[in-house]
Amino acid sequence: MEDFKRGDTASWDARQVRHSQEAAQRPPQRRRRRRRVNPVLYILFVLIVSAILAGVGWLLASDLCAFNKDDHTATIQVTADDTMGSIADKLKDEGLIKYKWFFRLFAGVSGAKDKIGIGTYELNTDMDYRALISAMHNASGSMNTDTVRVTIPEGYTVEQIIALLAKNGVNTEEALTEAAQTATFDYSYIDNSSEDISRLEGYLFPDTYDFYLNEKPANALGRLIKNFNSKLDDDLLDKAEERGYDLKDIITIASLIEKETDGTDQTKIASVIYNRLEGSGDKQGTYGLLQIDASLLYALPDHEGSITEADKQTDSPYNLYKYAGLPPTPIANPGLAAIQAALEPDNTDYYYYALGKDGVHHFFTNYADHLAFVNSSDYAGN
Repeated sequence: MEDFKRGDTASWDARQVRHSQEAAQRPPQRRRRRRRVNPVLYILFVLIVSAILAGVGWLLASDLCAFNKDDHTATIQVTADDTMGSIADKLKDEGLIKYKWFFRLFAGVSGAKDKIGIGTYELNTDMDYRALISAMHNASGSMNTDTVRVTIPEGYTVEQIIALLAKNGVNTEEALTEAAQTATFDYSYIDNSSEDISRLEGYLFPDTYDFYLNEKPANALGRLIKNFNSKLDDDLLDKAEERGYDLKDIITIASLIEKETDGTDQTKIASVIYNRLEGSGDKQGTYGLLQIDASLLYALPDHEGSITEADKQTDSPYNLYKYAGLPPTPIANPGLAAIQAALEPDNTDYYYYALGKDGVHHFFTNYADHLAFVNSSDYAGN
């Protein structure tokens, strides 16, 4: 028993010696030293990052709140095809915002899609993000509302425009007619005291529009008037004043031009109108009478066929065979080309014109030549 214990002890001692020898042969382990951060550099880093964040924050806040922006006004059109991204692009392009992504972020958080609607809006750099969104609000609907695109041809009357809008579901013909008669439109050239739809004649600008289905009638018509108003730049108004005519006269002349031609000879027809209006026509036997069929037909909306001598006796201020000068209102809604022709007519001695079978108007300086053409086989009326 004792021998066994001694042998066991010897074996344990041998193992200890072997482990000691192996440990002596292993390379000594280095203690890792913890690297200390320079507190000055750390504080400097924090200050720099804070300054950058503060600067970026100030730039974003300045854009958000419309701080330090140069005075600027722009017109933005929102269509049914627009997204919040494309609206942000338009605002950026017009200098109303600087950071498109930040505006989109704000718009998403503020629910702008339910507030912004299709239409044409006048905006300025005094408006912050919230004001811009509010200014693009349309009471008739938002970007999520179903819309319809309608193209209004040049030369359409108010009555025709109302029928077209009703056909496309903008609203009923009755509701649109009532709005045309009674709604208040805040423009000096609209006679809000009248309840005749002719008070809007000439001021519903022909163009392509996006309307909401079942849109408020006054809003729908107001958008057309607003578009017309946007065309009235200082140059146009100055030219009207130079000619000695007011805006209503110019639009009335433009409507006559629009209805009398397909657009190929508008400035020549304009010259005939002015030659007759301005007195020298007395020498040619016109005595200030414009004798324009389109105006007479405006007074006879259900008329069919050619103008007769009996028609020319109609007692209406729109009968320019009977009454000298311009009709009391425009007879249609002219396009921009006709308005420009009314402002810049050709300089001619023409007092007469007639449509030939060749599809173009023929112009004459005297009644004898005009009558000879009308009685010839070349005249479209024969």
